[in-house]
Amino acid sequence: MKVTVAGEKKEIEQGTTIAKLIVDEKVENPEYVTVTVNDEFVESDDFETTQLNENDTVEFLYFMGGGAF
Repeated sequence: MKVTVAGEKKEIEQGTTIAKLIVDEKVENPEYVTVTVNDEFVESDDFETTQLNENDTVEFLYFMGGGAF
């Protein structure tokens, strides 16, 4: 089935979970990644059970800290 991952169309297996996609896409620092599917945030506790569907759009987001000196 086809999904869009970080702006790129990809072919993935039916039943792929977010957790599997994170491994397949070799996401850096997976413990710190935030994931959206179709612009909806997915809780990290749900990565193992949330399956992707045809034409889903997945984005991996990292929030960076910063501030003034």
